[in-house]
Amino acid sequence: MIIGVGIDVAEIERFGASIERTPGMAERLFTDAELMLPSGARRGIASLAARFAAKEALAKALGAPGGLRWTDAEVHTEDSGRPVLRVSGTVAARAAELGVRSWHVSLSHDAGVASAVVIAEG
Repeated sequence: MIIGVGIDVAEIERFGASIERTPGMAERLFTDAELMLPSGARRGIASLAARFAAKEALAKALGAPGGLRWTDAEVHTEDSGRPVLRVSGTVAARAAELGVRSWHVSLSHDAGVASAVVIAEG
């Protein structure tokens, strides 16, 4: 049963400018694993914008409650390239309240826009 669906878009250039002008913003929004590629290089801004859109979409799928911590939702990339959501803390607690057992996430970025769709399934 679908418990919630969320979708969000982020303008990549605008998101990048926000990250640049606000010290520490990236660290407040993302886990270390999200910020860095397996090679140790920093992830590109388009990829981070898509991950930010996924976190916004996830919040919408949960009914957009207040008090969710950005880093309690992590977009992980499997070896196959498939994105998956890992939740903990405030996000896991809200998901448990609603009966969410699994997540589906799709990310994209093209033509200056990053987007994400999240489905919460019970």
